[in-house]
Amino acid sequence: MSVVILYCIVSFIVCRAWRRLAGRRCSAAVSKFAAVLFAGVFFVQSVAAQDTVRQRRQLDEVEVSAQQSPATLRTAVPTQVVDAKKIEEQGIMQLSDAVRQMAGVTLKDYGGVGGMKTVSARGLGSQFSTVTIDGVAVDNAQNGQVDLGRYLLGNTAFVSFSQGQQQQGLLSARAYAAGSVLNLETAVPRFFMAERTNLKVGMELGSFGMMSPSALWEQKWNRRLRSSLWVNYLKSDGDYPFTLYYTASRTDSSSREVRRHSAMHQLTVDGNLFYAVDSGNTLSAKVHYNGGMHQLPGHVRFYSQEVSAQSTYERMAFGQLRWRVERQRWRMQLLGKVQSSYDRYEDSAANTSTGYLMNEYTQREGYLSASAEWDVTGWLTVDAAADGDLSRLQSNLGKRNDVVRRSLMGVLAARVHHGPLEAKANILATSVVDGVIDLDTTPAYRRLSPYAALMYTPLTGLTLRYFYKETFRVPNFSELYFFQSLPRNLRPEHAHQHNIGLTYAREAFCGTLDAYFNRVTDKIVARPGQNMFYWSMENLGLVHILGLDATADFRISAFTIHLNYSFARAVDMSNPESNYYGHQIRYTPRNSGGASVRWESRWVNLGASAMLVGRRYAFPQNTAANRLPAYADIGLVADRRFDLRWGTMRLQVQVLNLLDAQYEVVQFYPMMGRNYRLSVTYEF
Repeated sequence: MSVVILYCIVSFIVCRAWRRLAGRRCSAAVSKFAAVLFAGVFFVQSVAAQDTVRQRRQLDEVEVSAQQSPATLRTAVPTQVVDAKKIEEQGIMQLSDAVRQMAGVTLKDYGGVGGMKTVSARGLGSQFSTVTIDGVAVDNAQNGQVDLGRYLLGNTAFVSFSQGQQQQGLLSARAYAAGSVLNLETAVPRFFMAERTNLKVGMELGSFGMMSPSALWEQKWNRRLRSSLWVNYLKSDGDYPFTLYYTASRTDSSSREVRRHSAMHQLTVDGNLFYAVDSGNTLSAKVHYNGGMHQLPGHVRFYSQEVSAQSTYERMAFGQLRWRVERQRWRMQLLGKVQSSYDRYEDSAANTSTGYLMNEYTQREGYLSASAEWDVTGWLTVDAAADGDLSRLQSNLGKRNDVVRRSLMGVLAARVHHGPLEAKANILATSVVDGVIDLDTTPAYRRLSPYAALMYTPLTGLTLRYFYKETFRVPNFSELYFFQSLPRNLRPEHAHQHNIGLTYAREAFCGTLDAYFNRVTDKIVARPGQNMFYWSMENLGLVHILGLDATADFRISAFTIHLNYSFARAVDMSNPESNYYGHQIRYTPRNSGGASVRWESRWVNLGASAMLVGRRYAFPQNTAANRLPAYADIGLVADRRFDLRWGTMRLQVQVLNLLDAQYEVVQFYPMMGRNYRLSVTYEF
């Protein structure tokens, strides 16, 4: 069924192009599908019909301009952007590498190229951060976490991270619902003069058996239709050395060991179509596949390294469509997506009687979103968005192995702008209903969530900002249903976010400074049950998070410098009688920061980066035994372009973890020490 739906999406775009160029009618099946898409925006188009006719005109040439990344200075919410130029300069390969040095972001990394990597913002937890590709959310209804290591950046225009919510118009309701949004935007092919084809091939080699060949094909089919196809294969043996300390203090004996059972390989295929209907009217479609295998290494604790027998096998494919129309006084967007994924977890040593454990999860999702924006007057803009999502998760775990979740979200928003002052407010309605096989009750969750933001520009280059947001997170499938005979009686998490800050830009300098306070109630935590496979879930009251984020970018002659710093006091305020009341929550450092510098010259470009993370605690009690030491991860990069007769070759060399620092992001999972990468790309 998923293949059929994906075929319909692509057929719709081809049919649309064929009708405009050849004047022939499409098949009945494609016409019905197109009718469904047009129905969601029929009312908006009817209201503005005269405006549409007045602005429509025949174009001799349709060119797609450079993609505009989100604003980072004159915006009411803190927003950070890593564009394609910086991705190339710093040799960033995975999505996790792009967010590692962002202010206010905590990355959980289980080690190695293939280790799971999740992101959390300002102590809220990874489930509060929504990852989107071209504005459409990447969903994982099973555990609510997205592994950033599985998304590569070979065909990316920019990566943006917005605290609270994104500020640009035409957002989906799901984007309004997120506590923070990490968006990966696909690059639109660009051609110069009479070019019709762009080809780019590359090979990246690294320490410990890392290899990553890739190829990008961009094609201009006619004045309106463009396409891109990107293919990448990534593998790593993962057998990197580390220092095994025999005591928690790390001051006594130690030995040099090699990480075991951490190999991985994955294949990524990403195809895109971009069709310009007319000026301000565009269609884009994406078909994406990602599949591979990841070995899960065991714990490294005191005198021994646990040799794991656990592995995961995953396949994920989705197709999505985005239709966007922009006119003088109104704009609209329609998003659609179908997704199918399969995950298998194996442990040959999990049970002494059978000697083998295998869990299988199959997830399917259908998603549709419509949003519209109308400039009522010169100072008032009204927005509306509605989303519908149907997810089904099946497993081989016995009872409660088939769950269907129906989600509806709607948003009404208004923006007032007059001179240096701008204010925005919206209200989000959420309704989530679960259907569980052979369960009499029907769990349902409903909530209204407000948002308000204010931005004021008293002087040129100076902007003051404030926002408040309430975020509502429904427990995911794993938290509610699996590993237990009855659904758990869990309450949804609520987060209240406050942010006040300023931005300043002048000539070759720009900087941001933001203070924030987050209050999380009914925070969901997991505790191990009878063993490390069966867990119990419960709500734990209250967490207060007080913090500060600062960034600075400036250019001096041929040097480009970036600095960031974050302070976060995230404490558990649930029970005054507990031993960890007022203690810092797990894996959240009080102090962290980063810096990068780049020097460009005619002969070679040089860059250096540093990531500094303060002390954290692996358990709720902030004792010396639970403390993880601070660390600094420093890297160097050098690159050079060579203009050849038939194209351009680029050579890049990286040294990562230059000082061979031995550290752990997650306790008992050591990170890689000093390692090297060599990258060669050829464009023609």
